Amino acid sequence: MDARTSDQPAVDTDGLPAERRRWAVLAIFTALAMASLDVAIANVALPAIAGDLKVSPADAVWVVNVYQIAMVATMLPLAALGEIVGHQRIYLGGLILFTLASVACAFSWSLPTLLVARALQGLGGSGIMSVNTALVRYVYPQRLHGHGFGMNALVVAIAFTVGPTVASAILSVGPWTWLFGVNLPFGVAAVLIGLKTLPKTPRAEHAFDLVGALLTSGCLGLAIVALGSAGHQGGGRIVAVEAVAALVLGIALVRRQADHPAPMLPFDLFRRPMFALSAVTALCSFATQGLAFVSLPFYFEHTLGLSAVATGLLITPWSLVVGIMAPIAGRLSNRFPAGALGGIGLAVLAIGMVLLATLPAHPQIADIVWRAVVCGFGFGFFQSPNMKALMTSAPPGRSGGASGIVATARLTGQTLGAAVAALCFALFGASGPTTALALGAGFAAAGSIVSFSRLAARSPT
Repeated sequence: MDARTSDQPAVDTDGLPAERRRWAVLAIFTALAMASLDVAIANVALPAIAGDLKVSPADAVWVVNVYQIAMVATMLPLAALGEIVGHQRIYLGGLILFTLASVACAFSWSLPTLLVARALQGLGGSGIMSVNTALVRYVYPQRLHGHGFGMNALVVAIAFTVGPTVASAILSVGPWTWLFGVNLPFGVAAVLIGLKTLPKTPRAEHAFDLVGALLTSGCLGLAIVALGSAGHQGGGRIVAVEAVAALVLGIALVRRQADHPAPMLPFDLFRRPMFALSAVTALCSFATQGLAFVSLPFYFEHTLGLSAVATGLLITPWSLVVGIMAPIAGRLSNRFPAGALGGIGLAVLAIGMVLLATLPAHPQIADIVWRAVVCGFGFGFFQSPNMKALMTSAPPGRSGGASGIVATARLTGQTLGAAVAALCFALFGASGPTTALALGAGFAAAGSIVSFSRLAARSPT
């Protein structure tokens, strides 16, 4: 499973030379920023898309949903394929598809054509996200892994921070189609740079399991759809059918790949305590983030009566501080255990969520901002060390599987948080947002406990 091709350059095993590394990082992070930005800008564009294509807001939401479902359903299969054909090939293929699909989105003339283009864009984004952290592991030398993963988290945080602002600026001078068309020059540049600089990664000898890939995609896709249906009260019978179908496919997948050297759903990695606990903490943290980012806009606009612009500005400090803390925490992870750093970070995040949930009835702007800063500090302090723990607790030959779990845990956690927030809105009415924030504090606290438990876990060999 760690077998390398005979022409594999030795330098790829412990990072690239400094000059080549800078160009490779530029290609990797440009693509990562594009895929991350696209989530934020699509949300902002939904009203304009609904009006232009003459569809209801509920139908327009599928522009976001189909992208996320396509990504979650295909991340683990693409990560597994990356271990066989090379992570750089999956990354470049995903980037090319993402760029071409962005152009197709810009030229869409109806909701069905836009949804098809968005599904293809989600597949391309999955190619980028599924092997992103695996490539970072091979681009940076081992002594700089913490820095590399910190920069990775910084790029995502900046993309989410500036996404709404960028989308608003583009929409102020042009139609919503420009939001997708703008990806073309950046995508072409990233592909050209990546072709020359991305490292060739080790390749596994086993064949790709197509049936296993279909089972994995069906299992994860149905699980995400079931979460969304539950959050929006889609009916108990429908949710039950979707959940049971996902479970049946999951059981079939486990049985099929029980003896596989590198199972697509990486239960071989979950046998490693450090990896399993790090994955659980990631899920808890991103569920907290999902709860916060869905509930806060409703709380600010419906409860406090603030404008949409003010809401965007008040959420910005969270992502901004994450971007500041991520590289700092990444460097600290080279000296201190991830269990301690992650536990402290999630404990701070839990405190910040409690503070947001207990805002006074008529808070000042400063009351909101400093609480969001606390949340951003905690989340940023956790993210980079946890990403490093996930990646380094897996052997090099399983970097694809570990990278796929990093991305899958993020999207699944965010989807879970959004679904729980929607359920809170339906069950608790006006107090739904504050209830969701309180539940977010519970997820963060649980993640903190799990993170500290990693201090007793054995280090991977």
